[in-house]
Amino acid sequence: MTGLLLRRFASLFLTLLAVSALIFVVMDVLPGDPAAIMLGTSATPETLEALRRELGLDQPLVLRYLSWLGGVATGDLGMSYTYGVPVAGLIAERLAVTLPLAFIAILLSVAIAIPLGVASAARRNGAVDYVAGLLSQMFIAVPGFWVGLLLVMVFSVSLGWVPSGGFPGWRAGLMPALGALVLPAIALALPQAGVLTRVTRSAVIEVMNEDFVRTARAKGLPRRTALWRHAVPNALVPVVTILGLQFTFLIAGAVLVENVFNLPGLGRLALQALSQRDIIVMQDVVLFFAALVIVMNFLVDLSYLALDPRLRKRV
Repeated sequence: MTGLLLRRFASLFLTLLAVSALIFVVMDVLPGDPAAIMLGTSATPETLEALRRELGLDQPLVLRYLSWLGGVATGDLGMSYTYGVPVAGLIAERLAVTLPLAFIAILLSVAIAIPLGVASAARRNGAVDYVAGLLSQMFIAVPGFWVGLLLVMVFSVSLGWVPSGGFPGWRAGLMPALGALVLPAIALALPQAGVLTRVTRSAVIEVMNEDFVRTARAKGLPRRTALWRHAVPNALVPVVTILGLQFTFLIAGAVLVENVFNLPGLGRLALQALSQRDIIVMQDVVLFFAALVIVMNFLVDLSYLALDPRLRKRV
């Protein structure tokens, strides 16, 4: 077990290192000069050169990469060209919106998908299975930003129950902040719930056909007990895999929903940095997204050992 963990940690470190190098090179070859964008078209060559030296853009690529990597390792993510503040503070500020939004969305997704998927598998080819399949296909097919617009029209414009957009901040109180996140969380959760419902259904049906479940049923164990005590726990491995992927998607892929609801999240920060050619912010945000995916996959791999005792015997 210790050897496995050491190998996984080494793989995690090397993957993060390779991804950081790739991100830095790709960002460096993007068209446009950050100094020229910051100063505008009326800037003189001398002013441009002075700003490039101040930003460190005149140094060789390798030196700039090592300097950036050293800063990331020590928690110094540099200064934003556009905002003139530390990038670490910007990311932390935006994560205060994006992380709660992702957690609420994933909880809603699980609350919808697990019962629906299990009920669909338990009543295979019945009315419940048909309705669950129809709902899951609708959730997957409808774009999240369109769901967001529809929710705003119904619950904000027509009923006036929740605000249509913006984020008051956590200092305004727990309920106002959560109220601003409810609709975007639903818009994000429904497509993920559709996917998770299909995965849960398939996994439970597969486990229900295993020999140990059939043996338990042959010994007189009620179907409901066999379902929840044996089938569902053993079907969690593929479900956890999808949950890990969904969480990273909710963090990194919520740009459209954040723009629909005017939320100052991390995805919106990445879009703004791209439009403003703020390279240092783009590098740090993209690296954060990549690291989140890699670390989440690492945690999912470790969760397999906790969920399936058979895997622990193989390592």
